[in-house]
Amino acid sequence: MLKTASVKDYMSANLVTFTPETDMHHAINQLLKKRISGAPVVDKIGNLVGMLTEKECMKIALTASYHGESAGKVSEYMHPVVKTVDADASIVEVASMFLQEGSRRYPVMHDNRLVGQISRHDVLKALELLW
Repeated sequence: MLKTASVKDYMSANLVTFTPETDMHHAINQLLKKRISGAPVVDKIGNLVGMLTEKECMKIALTASYHGESAGKVSEYMHPVVKTVDADASIVEVASMFLQEGSRRYPVMHDNRLVGQISRHDVLKALELLW
């Protein structure tokens, strides 16, 4: 059964997303409020254009608070190159990706459209349920 478990069965589909024009202070506030460590960045028609993580947010918050500067827009700090996974990918495949790379989450795509996000936590939960 584990080999047939797919990302779409365990991903989060109710996403917090940002646009490149989103103010960084607002983005940080939303990550904290929703208790999430990162979110996809999408353009006006919903195409995935980047990823904003709490690591970038922490750098910005530290710099802005220390120097009293404005934080700017998400486009200035997001990762524009984002590794994604397909909604039909197996949980085992994604678990291996998490072990090999430092990512904490991957955007999930179906037919070149953002449909969700899967985190280490989601994969661990799937593995524990299927164990």
